[in-house]
Amino acid sequence: MKDESAAASDINSRIAARVRALRAQRGLTLEALATRSEVSRSMLSLVERGESSPTAVVLEKIASGLGVTLAALFDDEPAAESSPVSKAAERSSWRDPQSGYRRCNISPPGYPSPIRIVEVKFPAGASVAYENAHDGVHQQIWVQQGRIEVTLGTRTHTLEEGDCLAMALDQPVRFHNRTRKPAHYIVVIAGELPFNARK
Repeated sequence: MKDESAAASDINSRIAARVRALRAQRGLTLEALATRSEVSRSMLSLVERGESSPTAVVLEKIASGLGVTLAALFDDEPAAESSPVSKAAERSSWRDPQSGYRRCNISPPGYPSPIRIVEVKFPAGASVAYENAHDGVHQQIWVQQGRIEVTLGTRTHTLEEGDCLAMALDQPVRFHNRTRKPAHYIVVIAGELPFNARK
């Protein structure tokens, strides 16, 4: 793993470049993306310049407005020559400033694939709620350590070490660690939200 401060700077720069590129590809102004994502124009501008530390919830709203999953914002731009191998020593983790949870994209950066693998380390007592539904996107959560609650819509699933939950992200979802110990889980994401399906 990279030095923490260097890794944070690298990921902020990557997110900034990715948001700028995705917005340009879709022909959206900052104002248009602000309307679609329900994130202020000023915050979007700070994110695109790499001058903000947005929360996971804010980033998920931006991703939804762009028609991609949250994991896609942590990727490099897809390229024809991207390596199909992801080296552990080259990965960087990102820390949500609100909940303290850490996420790390395991999948090869920039490699064109409909599947993404993400590793999450979730602190004791942490909670994160994503309000946007993503039709056509599926994910599975495989708990490696600890216990978490995952609420999809109105149904809550309690997952313990070794448990795996498969779900379609067609409803709001909330993650909660009610225990006094951190949890560690793997997320496998398949599919992408069609841009033209968004409001």
